[in-house]
Amino acid sequence: MQHVTDDIKALFKEYKNEEPHRVEKLQQSGSDRTYYRIYNNNETYIATHNLNIKESNTFIYFSRHFKERGLPVPAIYAVNADSTLYIQEDLGTESLLNELEKHGHEEYSNNLFKKSLKQLANLQIKGHEGLDYSRCLTAKEFGKQAILSDLLYFKYYFLDTLKLPYDKTAILEDFDALSTYLTRTEYKYFMFRDFQSRNIIVRDGEVYFIDYQGGMLGALQYDVASLLWQAKAELSDEWKTSLLEYYMDEIDELLEAPVDRSIFTGQYNGYVLIRLLQVMGAYGFRGLFERKAHFLSSIPLALKNLQWFVNNKRVGIVTPEFDRVLKIVTGDDIINRFEPVQADEATPLQVRVNSFSYKNKLPEDETGNGGGFVFDCRGILNPGRFDAFKKFTGRDKNVQDFLEQQTRMTEFLNSVYDLIDITVEDYLQRGFGNLMISFGCTGGQHRSVYASEQTARHLRNKYKIKTVVTHHNEGNWVR
Repeated sequence: MQHVTDDIKALFKEYKNEEPHRVEKLQQSGSDRTYYRIYNNNETYIATHNLNIKESNTFIYFSRHFKERGLPVPAIYAVNADSTLYIQEDLGTESLLNELEKHGHEEYSNNLFKKSLKQLANLQIKGHEGLDYSRCLTAKEFGKQAILSDLLYFKYYFLDTLKLPYDKTAILEDFDALSTYLTRTEYKYFMFRDFQSRNIIVRDGEVYFIDYQGGMLGALQYDVASLLWQAKAELSDEWKTSLLEYYMDEIDELLEAPVDRSIFTGQYNGYVLIRLLQVMGAYGFRGLFERKAHFLSSIPLALKNLQWFVNNKRVGIVTPEFDRVLKIVTGDDIINRFEPVQADEATPLQVRVNSFSYKNKLPEDETGNGGGFVFDCRGILNPGRFDAFKKFTGRDKNVQDFLEQQTRMTEFLNSVYDLIDITVEDYLQRGFGNLMISFGCTGGQHRSVYASEQTARHLRNKYKIKTVVTHHNEGNWVR
């Protein structure tokens, strides 16, 4: 990582003719790109490191093209010689999803969704003008093959993991029919491809877009479906319907002739289905195969979203085997496979989570349960070795950022969760009352404290379990 930081400093100096004050690595998301925040006086910038040069070049080209047309995307300030590193405008950290979580489904959030759809219409239609689609990352157009690819992504990474019997020939024929139906649209412009609330940044009440490097020529309906049907957003049917109408009003202002709303809506439903299945494929890959906790926890919500669609909407084409399989996949018994058992007020289980120093003895189990899990955090780089963190603890944000961004702590904890979740679910089902989980490190101040706090948070969020956190070495922390 140090050489990347040095390269960022060199590129920034080339751009601003001065050294940045600080460069911090940001937490990794679902992609293989790595992001850094550059601090310089009162200004901040984002640096992106990506060894996929074609992806970088596509993002840079799209950004500059859209910026020239006054569209809400980050400015690109500097690019290194081989396009593996670039510096862009820092739009902030508050996404539309963050705002929705803070303010709920109120008028403020509804207005942000309207702003997002208005700017989406501008990006799709104005951004389409003069865009060189040969610069696209993968296919130039979201046509039949791309739709089939999304359907197969769902099949391989989610459907096949359930090991349900189905007629493979018949379902492939249905995939072919559905993809042919959806490609017959006259409304083809720039398609963002991953237009969801995490990729919409809110700053000073206005919206900005990021992560559109996967864009291509495609149907207008796809991006609207992506935003309004994002499982995490949990928009009501009333919101989805009214916001779709608002979006159609906006594109009518930009197109030469108003759209046929009946045809547009029918195909929109088809793209909703494609988007929901593509998301299920991604959650299957990232969650079931790569074991990333965020994606695993998103599966039940995404399945319920798909279930509601299957039960209430019609695509406009009959696909018998596919329809039958979707009914099974969205059945309550399948959803329950992924839905963790939840504690309630009558649940006896209490989980005690400890941090301790290996210089002292291990925490004792006073419940008579005989102990529990003990995890050694000493294989993680110790923040306490650095002067900047000596007088802080794993409860402080600067230490948390260091552990998340510059160590393998997130990977370590994901493995911990895989282990303890098995026991927690068993204890919940069997009515057990006590479980102890302990984390040790050298001083019992940074790594073990962070791990215990995050584990308690994980258990509360996932299982609604009562947790008690105790930091056994707190009296000896360096202040």
